[in-house]
Amino acid sequence: MHPQRERLHNELHARPSIYFSEPAHLHHYAFLDTTGSCDDLLAEITGTPPDPDAVQGILTFGDQTLKWERHTEFFTLTLLVPKPAGGELWPAPPPPLADLIAAHDAALISATLVLVESEQGWLGKTVAYGFNDPAGSLVGGGDATVWSDFRLAPDGVNRLLLVNQALNDFRLGRMVRRLLEIETYRMMASLSLPLAKELGVELEAHERELGELSDRNAEGQQEDSRPLLADLSALSARLERSGARSRQRFSATEAYARIVFTRIEELRESRVGDRPRFGTFILRRFRPTVRYCAAIDRRQSRLAESVARLNDLLRTRAQVEIEEQNSAILHSLNERASSQLKIQKAVEGLSIIVISYYIFSLFKLSLESLGALGIEIAPYTAAAVLGPLGVLIIGLLAWRIWRVKNH
Repeated sequence: MHPQRERLHNELHARPSIYFSEPAHLHHYAFLDTTGSCDDLLAEITGTPPDPDAVQGILTFGDQTLKWERHTEFFTLTLLVPKPAGGELWPAPPPPLADLIAAHDAALISATLVLVESEQGWLGKTVAYGFNDPAGSLVGGGDATVWSDFRLAPDGVNRLLLVNQALNDFRLGRMVRRLLEIETYRMMASLSLPLAKELGVELEAHERELGELSDRNAEGQQEDSRPLLADLSALSARLERSGARSRQRFSATEAYARIVFTRIEELRESRVGDRPRFGTFILRRFRPTVRYCAAIDRRQSRLAESVARLNDLLRTRAQVEIEEQNSAILHSLNERASSQLKIQKAVEGLSIIVISYYIFSLFKLSLESLGALGIEIAPYTAAAVLGPLGVLIIGLLAWRIWRVKNH
């Protein structure tokens, strides 16, 4: 059996919903887990070091149920508290949870309070719950109604009202879970917005710089390409650094946005009177954020591609310049070799002349020596014999030089 078989199979049962009956309050909080605060939270909740492989857990405290979930970038706590008759509509979290939230307030990214009422128990008007101009929808095929004005309360909590008409405990838990996931993943996806706005300003400056470099490349053909390449390499390095800083964040935004869109589809909304639908209200304001982040990501990628193309053009230009320099060097070497060949030929000619003079001088000395011995040779006889012999010797020397040079 594969060692991961059981763990992979049990993923089918991971992250179950809390099943309950109305009326009830659900306090939901999401914390960023960039510094490992998740383990500290779990240790404070359970009183023991957490299991590093555990992704969720459900704890019961009397009539209250606390569910925690560990995600890749964040950690969530959901506390279910039954609503007593005549109790507060929007109560603060119980003291232990409130203290825990206060201790980790800097990491809190989303806070939502869901009030679940029965059709018979709700007050009949959204204004009675403090909502001004709310959005609402029939969800679950008309078996429940959800309301919210999406305005943060003074304590920084977003409030949702769910009026249950025909959902059983199982479906009610699933419906509330969808609503909470929409809020949590919407906030996590929106984390890219400040970064995208910051990058928008940087990219504008980078685009101007790229335009200037392109003009220098187009107009300054006689300019040395090395300074231009240095400036372009510096721009490319800055773009790569900003891309490395934002790539993961924008990818996470795309993934979170898909979950939000899927959860809104799963609500199976229909209109309530003339009120804007719950999911439509979110999408009309959330989609521009996702699209803006995606546009900045594409803009950054296109700018990097433009820089790479200009870099290729400059490198090609530099390569051509190097080849021209090499060609000039080779031409100079050819001229030098030609000059050396001419000098060599002149030296060879002079050598033959010197050798010829030396041979005829030897012949002359030989004839004079014979005359001293009493042997008289007529001049024309000496010329007839020694002339062809000298020519033959000089020819053999010339042929020998030619053969050595060509082999």
